[in-house]
Amino acid sequence: MTRDTVRVRRHEEIDRVDPEVHGHFAEHLGRCIYGGIWVGDDDRVATTDGIREDTVELLADLGVNLLRWPGGCFADAYDWRDGVGPRENRPRRPNDFWAQGREKLFEESNAFGTEEFMRLCRLVDAEPFLAANVGSGSPTEAREWVEYCNNDGDTTLTRERAENGSEEPHDVTYWGVGNENWGCGGQFDPETYADEFRRFAHYMRLSGAEETIACGHIDEDWNRRFLSALTAPDLVDHLSVHRYFGRFGPECGSPTEFDREEYYTLFAHSLQVGLDIDDAAAALDTYLSTDDVRVAVDEWGAWYPEATGENGLEQENTVRDAVAAAGVLDDFNHRADVVSMANLAQTVNVLQCVVQTDEEAAWPTPTYRVFDLYGPHAGATAVRTVVETDTMETDLRDLPLVSASATVDGGDGDSDDGDGNDGNDGDDSDSDGDTHVTLSNRALDEERTVAVSVEGGFDGATGEVLFADHDPDDYSTRENAAGFEASDLDVATEDGDLVVTLPPNSVAGLSVGST
Repeated sequence: MTRDTVRVRRHEEIDRVDPEVHGHFAEHLGRCIYGGIWVGDDDRVATTDGIREDTVELLADLGVNLLRWPGGCFADAYDWRDGVGPRENRPRRPNDFWAQGREKLFEESNAFGTEEFMRLCRLVDAEPFLAANVGSGSPTEAREWVEYCNNDGDTTLTRERAENGSEEPHDVTYWGVGNENWGCGGQFDPETYADEFRRFAHYMRLSGAEETIACGHIDEDWNRRFLSALTAPDLVDHLSVHRYFGRFGPECGSPTEFDREEYYTLFAHSLQVGLDIDDAAAALDTYLSTDDVRVAVDEWGAWYPEATGENGLEQENTVRDAVAAAGVLDDFNHRADVVSMANLAQTVNVLQCVVQTDEEAAWPTPTYRVFDLYGPHAGATAVRTVVETDTMETDLRDLPLVSASATVDGGDGDSDDGDGNDGNDGDDSDSDGDTHVTLSNRALDEERTVAVSVEGGFDGATGEVLFADHDPDDYSTRENAAGFEASDLDVATEDGDLVVTLPPNSVAGLSVGST
């Protein structure tokens, strides 16, 4: 049995973990919207205004925080006006990108539109994030969508909104200016997108868009060319990057079939999310500043070759995927000073979803359990965490076998001590609340004992562990979903440290009292 060390430096604050980092993404794709969220009023499952109550209950219990819609690639082919007004009058259109619904048709009924999405956000208490159509739309179309959602005056569009059931504005803060416009969103080069972004964002801001998200790339040169050409930096608040692991890169096997090398390669590939953030932040600091513009990872997660457009991007959701997600969430905490939001792809039934459904029930996936365990981090202050652990060699990079991060309640993550260090030199911290530590063991078949050293001492600790009795290829079904719940974890004390033993491919959370 191998011993690792996690050193939690409570007085070296990074920044507040924005709750929006625990965000999700719902696209008109597969059974995410149609079948998983929206089924209409005449269905065998209970609904509220056509929205599945079982799905809503799970998402509300989890805490979605931020929900991005309607895409994805779908966003840049979507006319928001198709999805408002009486449903019987809404046009039926092709879905240019994805088969969707229970019938898996490349068609869009527009039964689920702006008002239905806003209703969903209210039901699950999520902040809405709308992606405007830049690829095939116009600035007029985008600014009118903002007006429809946010204007509190007496205009033709606000009257239309009232006729559709919403007299009060929806107050949408976050507006994406396109999606993947280097690819499915219009095949723009970075300079052309900079011109389009400037036009769209200008009129969207005038109409009431409070914060805008520019489309970035995992190609650092693309981001630098875009930012260099962006002559109106005050129009952008977030720069997005998207990263999927498991398909677009080295061979990682399938969700349920992989050899030892493929097992570890998935985790090594997932580390690229953090490196993408670093590259985007470096580009921002060259042309703008991460003090003013931060990184939005508004699509991320596991995507295997088995998930195709024809099958609605459905794949099994396994323990291995969930443990990989834990490591990504740790990386977000480590970069709390530059990451403003993130959206796991996707919410229901699609890719690395947190909820799955059939015709009669909804259930949580293993990744749902990880997000639930990590819930205390949202809104707390991330602190420096140093992990000393063995590594596994892969073709991509050496993989640390233990991942960890920590946050403190009641910290001062937004402080600025005047020397540009944002209060991170350890001398003026107000970190006096409980500490939340999350750890994961990526080892395939080896327990790992971890000593957790908490700066300043502690007053007791409790622990929970996920997947202690599961194999990495285990996945959730309607019948077995309850078996993935967390169980108690023994937390010992040795020489002033907390000591826990992590089973193979497991995730743990510690709640540590302050002295």
